[in-house]
Amino acid sequence: MITVYGIPNCDSVKKARAWLSGHAADFLFHDFKKHGVPADLLPPWLAAVGWQTLVNRNGSTWRKLSDATRQAVVDDASASALMLAWPSVIKRPVLAWHDGSISVGFDVEAFALQLARG
Repeated sequence: MITVYGIPNCDSVKKARAWLSGHAADFLFHDFKKHGVPADLLPPWLAAVGWQTLVNRNGSTWRKLSDATRQAVVDDASASALMLAWPSVIKRPVLAWHDGSISVGFDVEAFALQLARG
């Protein structure tokens, strides 16, 4: 089963969910706003893609943070603390694929490859 993690009103999450539905892919949606960030999954996500990919440093949530808070994010531990406190700072969507791999963001080509792998 594919799991899509994100926020329902995020455009990238909407596109990913619509694309998966349009390709008859079964998936679960985990809403960060309702269910929070799964703290136990942050370490494998960070190992798979790195904090630099997982923390959206181009988004509005990041820009709203104080300079001191932004400058304090320097490694997995500080990034994890930030993502748990501010779920909207996570680049979305995060997908956990059938094979256990993790991807971040909406990418049609990458999604098609993942579905082809089964």
